[in-house]
Amino acid sequence: MSGDLSRLAMTVLHPGYEGTSVPDWLRRALGEGLGGVVLFARNDINAQLVRHLRAENPDTVVAIDEEGGAVTRLEVLAGSSFPGNRALGVVDDVTLTERVGRQIGRMLGELDITLNYAPDADVNSNPANPVIGIRSFGPAPDLVSRHTVAYVNGVQGAGVATCAKHFPGHGDTVTDSHLALPTVHASREVLFARDLPPFRAAITAGVRSIMSGHLLVPALDPSMPATLSRTAMTELLRGELGFDGMLVTDAIEMQAVAAMFTPGEIAVRALSAGVDAICVGLATEESLHAMRDTIVAAVRAGELPEERLAEAAARVLALSQWYGAQAALRDKARGDVDEGVGLEAARAALTTSGTARLDRAPLVVEVNTRLSKAVDPSTPTGITAALTALLPNTARLQLEPMGDLPDLASDGRPVVLVVHDAARYDWVRSTVAKALAVRPDVIVVDTGVPAPPGGAVHVATHGISRVSAQAAAEWLTQ
Repeated sequence: MSGDLSRLAMTVLHPGYEGTSVPDWLRRALGEGLGGVVLFARNDINAQLVRHLRAENPDTVVAIDEEGGAVTRLEVLAGSSFPGNRALGVVDDVTLTERVGRQIGRMLGELDITLNYAPDADVNSNPANPVIGIRSFGPAPDLVSRHTVAYVNGVQGAGVATCAKHFPGHGDTVTDSHLALPTVHASREVLFARDLPPFRAAITAGVRSIMSGHLLVPALDPSMPATLSRTAMTELLRGELGFDGMLVTDAIEMQAVAAMFTPGEIAVRALSAGVDAICVGLATEESLHAMRDTIVAAVRAGELPEERLAEAAARVLALSQWYGAQAALRDKARGDVDEGVGLEAARAALTTSGTARLDRAPLVVEVNTRLSKAVDPSTPTGITAALTALLPNTARLQLEPMGDLPDLASDGRPVVLVVHDAARYDWVRSTVAKALAVRPDVIVVDTGVPAPPGGAVHVATHGISRVSAQAAAEWLTQ
């Protein structure tokens, strides 16, 4: 095997791994030129871990999903210190969004992380969307555009690269691409007016990376998901929109593409389409080498031009070099501590109705809506913990989806019903209605996209985070 070809192939592969320490096979791969590593909560992320990665390859792109809100890898156990995109969109203060972005960038820069797979630049135009929802700044392209720019400016102003996702827009879908291939049924005109403006704005703002969405968009390409479509990745994103930064796939083990091709085939097709980096959420030494070998074989067979592979590897290295050149910005950001900005944003995002307040420990009934695969399963809503901190002896009861409510009529305690995305789920709205029928004084807290309020008190946090929960608990106990 040609050493140069092998190294180029390794440069475009960006895997995640299992475990809390860097495995030996990953160390070897980094020494062989592995271009990137994706970190997840399961890796117990800290500065020493990142140092171990960089000791093997100082130029590797260390990437993470730290959107804020529901999608956090660094604060998954306690909940994020930042309320998430929808909450920021509800407040609609771009200065506040930029401040939040800067603090996220500062946090990542202190760990020496190169790239944040954020912001989510999708326009959540379909209320039934199962995977975007509160991860989007909102349903309007102008709103999403201005906050995407503010977030990019905040994080990159702190010396860490950002990645706008999921091109060409995951907002108008009813399928989670982790589970199957979504189709965006929109004309080219609608795509340009609704879905593409935030990406165009991000490009103008200098976003360093864009992530492709595993989406079938027939108006662009009726046969291939966008990730694997030259029409979407090269002709549209590179050509018409003028993006020249690093283009990375969403994780290729997601069923939207994994059900169609092997990992190696996905990598070759994505590279041929114009993608530069292949994100693999969880890899092993065997799977990584298999992808590498498939890429090299495709070049040798004339299926993938060597020039295209070299161009992709060069864009990966260019992102790494950009990060290296931002050391002064990261040093400056370390001293720019804006500690309360997350809670400030969460408080401003609260939407409330009613006037009742809690004066004693309640029973918190958490309706366990299943969150999307993008959200780490251990991420807490935090409402019970936040109320317990203010009202000791607060009790908690968790209901599985569509589970039966307990006997609320005979329970003398105040009841707080915590739901998520009532606007999306008929069964959640039905659960709320049943609770209010037997206890009209039930307090409803919605941590997602809320339905119209009902009952004595309704609180919408517009996001799942530690600070969103704290803001709601403060309001309920004042």
